[in-house]
Amino acid sequence: MKKVLALLCALCMLFALAACGQSAAPAASGAAPAADKVFNVGVCQLVQHPALDAATQGFCDKLTELLGDKVNITVQNGAGDQPSCAVIASQFVSDGVDLIMANATPALIAAAGATGDIPVLGTSITAYAAAFEIDEWEGRSVALNVSGTSDLAPLDQQAAILHDFFPDAKNVGILFCSAEANSKFQVETIKPMLEDFGFTVKLFEFSDSNDVAAVTTSAVGECDVLYIPTDNTAASCAEAINNVALPAGVPIIAGESGLCAGCGVATLSIDYYDIGATTAEMAYDILVNGADVSTMDIRYAPVFTKMFNADICSKLGISVSDDFVAIG
Repeated sequence: MKKVLALLCALCMLFALAACGQSAAPAASGAAPAADKVFNVGVCQLVQHPALDAATQGFCDKLTELLGDKVNITVQNGAGDQPSCAVIASQFVSDGVDLIMANATPALIAAAGATGDIPVLGTSITAYAAAFEIDEWEGRSVALNVSGTSDLAPLDQQAAILHDFFPDAKNVGILFCSAEANSKFQVETIKPMLEDFGFTVKLFEFSDSNDVAAVTTSAVGECDVLYIPTDNTAASCAEAINNVALPAGVPIIAGESGLCAGCGVATLSIDYYDIGATTAEMAYDILVNGADVSTMDIRYAPVFTKMFNADICSKLGISVSDDFVAIG
């Protein structure tokens, strides 16, 4: 009897250990997560300015709406410094987050460099191919653990807006940060479009925020109107740019609404809150449905809005057609 009881006890222990091993095993790829799974998501935003702030807010609001108390979101700001973004991304990896959302190109590059395993979603990225120097781009990264949303507005239409506002201008200056790959891409794309309208186009590059005022001073001294693409450094220095351009009476067409609110006359812009929310929907698909981030197509804003800065237009005596919406 003692031997039988001992054998039964041993069998019970064996089954208990097997049950524990099964519960601890990770779910198969693509399988639905456990009902009590709480996801940890890290957000790295390059710098604080209205467009990026709106994208982060849209992401956080939508993901919380979709997952409720089943998600913890940690937001960190790189203060405009890519090495700081790299530190933030590395910390997220050490913490074992389930997904990283990178807001702006330097943050995305830092996150992708920190991990090849954790899904990374970008937002406010103008051109993923330019960011990663990929020549053959088919709408998805394939080889990278990266996807996300783009903030690129039609550059041909932005060039047309500049011509419509200032058809008699001779010299157009493009002001941008040479350290931002997305800015270079936009400059290379829109420059010939502006030249097709008969403008003489001059490029004015600054390497960081320390050069902005001096380079802007040179630009307004040589040009009738400026164009600034979607550029994070410029957006974070919009006040400094406006302090030079407005007294000089030189108007600016901007690449997006946040920049336009600070120093521009008009823009053709997307809604950054909306692309942030779209990025959250992609995150939900990855976290809950097991979607493979490397096969997900980059998503683009479906709607573009003509917007104007009423205060600067008034100060420069510029009239605006009815199809433009005032920036709130």
